[in-house]
Amino acid sequence: MSNRTPITVAYGDGIGPEIMEACLNIMEAAGAQLEIEEIEIGEKVYLSGNTSGIEPSAWDSLRRTGVFFKAPITTPQGGGYKSINVTMRKTLGLYANVRPMMSYHPFVKTKHPKVDLVIVRENEEDLYAGIEHRQTQEVYQTLKLITHPGSERIVRYAFEYARRNNRKKVTCFTKDNIMKMTDGLFHKIFDQIGEEYPEIEKEHWIIDIGAAKAATEPEAFDVIVMPNLYGDVVSDITAQLTGSVGLAGSANIGEKVAMFEAIHGSAPDIAGLGIANPSGLLIGGVLMLMHIGQNDVAEKVRNAWLKTIEDGIHTGDIYKEGASKKRVNTKGFTDAVIERLGQRPVMLTPVNYSKTGTGIPQAEPPHILHKHHKELVGVDLFLDWDEDDRNPDVLAAELQQIETDGLKLVMITNRGQKVWPQGAPETFCTDHWRCRFQIPGEGPMPGGVISHQAIVNLLQKAHDHGFDFIKMENLYTFDGELGFSLGQGQ
Repeated sequence: MSNRTPITVAYGDGIGPEIMEACLNIMEAAGAQLEIEEIEIGEKVYLSGNTSGIEPSAWDSLRRTGVFFKAPITTPQGGGYKSINVTMRKTLGLYANVRPMMSYHPFVKTKHPKVDLVIVRENEEDLYAGIEHRQTQEVYQTLKLITHPGSERIVRYAFEYARRNNRKKVTCFTKDNIMKMTDGLFHKIFDQIGEEYPEIEKEHWIIDIGAAKAATEPEAFDVIVMPNLYGDVVSDITAQLTGSVGLAGSANIGEKVAMFEAIHGSAPDIAGLGIANPSGLLIGGVLMLMHIGQNDVAEKVRNAWLKTIEDGIHTGDIYKEGASKKRVNTKGFTDAVIERLGQRPVMLTPVNYSKTGTGIPQAEPPHILHKHHKELVGVDLFLDWDEDDRNPDVLAAELQQIETDGLKLVMITNRGQKVWPQGAPETFCTDHWRCRFQIPGEGPMPGGVISHQAIVNLLQKAHDHGFDFIKMENLYTFDGELGFSLGQGQ
């Protein structure tokens, strides 16, 4: 019986085949026990007419092996093509994106020689859910989805990663001073789960100043956990701080499948020239080797790579006069790493992956959420309305004619800003209006519970009146707490 671990490999597009071949050669020379199944994904599949970028048969391999080593792929522009990276992460439930960032100063020049942090990024939801609509002539929307189980899983994963890798601090970045419900939920869960890890320091930063600090004082951070979009941006910022985004790999972890890759793209402009740097994909491969339990091989590859960097043998993307000693192409760099297998760096810190608990934690399912008492208390009706100089007072007078079943018009907003009642004449309005109907209560609080039939009746009257309603959102309370935001200025 073979003791080799089955893995699925995609050679990708652009420089993908070159750097994948290099990485597999290095890992094989280091003694990796891998049984490789190749699949075709990416540009060739897209252009064959499959807009998902992956053949149906490839899913069988991924489910069979549970481990995916993927080179960069190219998504054709336009034509309705969806990002295969997003498709893979969501289809396979790869909710945790783990990106270790480290400086290799003075061998790779950087203004930040002490970067040693890990970005743990939620990988499936947030604005990357990709739910977008054009609703009027002027207005487009994308939906930001933050879920309780999704937030809990990624936050817990970040703390488990910190504990397993002897990291001392976990930082959370959100924008919950503005997005109080979505980002507010993420922050709340961070605080709650953090209490289960008393040995780890916890802190929270608003994303704008947090990103600024990460860009100027990255040494202040250890593990940073974030929703999807923020994590994508900040991970590239911090990777570039180390001297090159091409030196970073990432792990994408799910309950049943894990994917390992470089964080850079397919670089078609240099494809076929034999000059690409395989380092980012190789670091992804090191993470993969730890994930499948071949820590001794992962340690050998990582230390040989560090020794190669330390010896100044660099590909052109990181070659710098004075810091580098020899410029090499892809094959030259690959051969140099293989020659150093079994060696350890002297000035850079060698790794020791045999330490108990070191590595990539396995994913855990989310806990069951306590059910809250949910009551329907109103509806936001979104209209495409471009009449009477876009005067909200005129719109309100018309909407009051469709009030029914105790539902009264209580607020109109435009792009989130309250424009009725008592709007400001200076507020710029588009053709996209949110019109809130509730049984009036104290201030913005609803005065009573309504039925779905009341909303149906309201919609019927809106139709009969000739309103172009483009969307509706039901308004709920959960255990008496508002489950919806107020308008700006309300």
